[in-house]
Amino acid sequence: MVKTRFAPSPTGYLHIGGARTALFSWLYARRHGGPFVLRIEDTDLERSTPEAVNAILEGMNWLGLDYDEGPFYQTQRFDRYREVLQWLLREGKAYYCYCTREELEALRGEQMIHKEKPRYDGRYRDYQGPPRDGVEPVVRFKNPLEGEVVVTDLIRGNIVFQNAELDDLIIARADGTPTYNFCVVVDDMDMGITHVIRGDDHINNTPRQINILRALGAPVPFYGHVPMILAPDGQKLSKRHGAASVMEYRDLGYLPEAVLNYLVRLGWSHGDQEIFSLDEMSELFDLSGCNKAPSAINPSKLIWLNKHYLKTLDPVHVARHLSWHVGQLGIDPSAGPPLTEVVKAFAERSDTLKDMAQAALFLYQDFADYEPKAASKNLTATAEAPLRQLREALAALPEWRAAPIHEAVRGVAEASGLALGKVAQPLRVAVSGTAVSPPIDVTLELLGRAKTLTRLERALAYISE
Repeated sequence: MVKTRFAPSPTGYLHIGGARTALFSWLYARRHGGPFVLRIEDTDLERSTPEAVNAILEGMNWLGLDYDEGPFYQTQRFDRYREVLQWLLREGKAYYCYCTREELEALRGEQMIHKEKPRYDGRYRDYQGPPRDGVEPVVRFKNPLEGEVVVTDLIRGNIVFQNAELDDLIIARADGTPTYNFCVVVDDMDMGITHVIRGDDHINNTPRQINILRALGAPVPFYGHVPMILAPDGQKLSKRHGAASVMEYRDLGYLPEAVLNYLVRLGWSHGDQEIFSLDEMSELFDLSGCNKAPSAINPSKLIWLNKHYLKTLDPVHVARHLSWHVGQLGIDPSAGPPLTEVVKAFAERSDTLKDMAQAALFLYQDFADYEPKAASKNLTATAEAPLRQLREALAALPEWRAAPIHEAVRGVAEASGLALGKVAQPLRVAVSGTAVSPPIDVTLELLGRAKTLTRLERALAYISE
């Protein structure tokens, strides 16, 4: 059975690279009918924070990446790590190293002078003497001195490392706390992880972890090292290139479906297909479709995908996400039209939910001023008579729906000898304050009769002033 895991360190938010790793691991498990595990690697006690843990959980929840087991916290497993550590020491597969920091720095300096690769020289590997006074030892893993490690990488093919190139890794610090590479191995072994999908910045950790797994007599997982994500200019991704965390994409008004679709295409492809539902991704995703080369983010592609999902997803679902953005503007959506109807009216002309909420603001609260350019062009003396006629015609409508509203506007235009747009546009500015809104009949239906008539009176007063 396939079993994957996502194992972030809670030292910050869930960034876009981490979210893609989580997605790839989740999809691989879902496709192969196996469990997906969430593990919080919080052994870096100085940098790990509860806020960062919450940010990771919030990001996973917003994306809809549900986990079958966990979240497991490494800080709650220290007894288990100590138990395995003691076993390795008893079996002679690990040892206490009494090197001081000064000795290690001197060794490194010598190696640099001789243009050698800086590495620990194993001087305490076979030490049988007494503990050194005043030195708290670290524990090192006895790495094999000969042979090679072949990493079975499902994205890059086999990667071969010579054991002679790997030094004896520290697996417990002087204060007894276990190190990252050791905890990962014990966790993957105990949790039965079969496939490890992670960033290619971990490639050099992999042979060391495999050797520890073998020393413990544990099965070795398959690995898939995903290339990094670059900025549009090919540089390393940083905050200045836009949203850094997954929740910033929410704040900017993107739907989780658009972000997931965008992420899956950063480094994976299935023919020429660009748009994938989550079900399609789960059915089609495989590591053989992943690129070996890094992928660059493309903000315009994300906007394109978001527009697609705003228009094609169930308006009820989109409205749930829109509700948060409307709330951010201090609006109670119960004070106006249902958000589902707003989505139907505004989806075609919105790039993001944030745009949509801003554009629909006039439906829920009065605007302070008319947009100057729109007012000077449309709220003129020539518009006064048609707007007065509109006010009478709209007030007299037996029912407030788009179809009769449209007929009333058309009737006033014909009676005035004007093109429909010459009547509809001043009306639009009068009720919305701007020259842009959904079709005028839909706009007025959403706004409601009372607000429409009040705003027409305001516009007429503005013109006469």
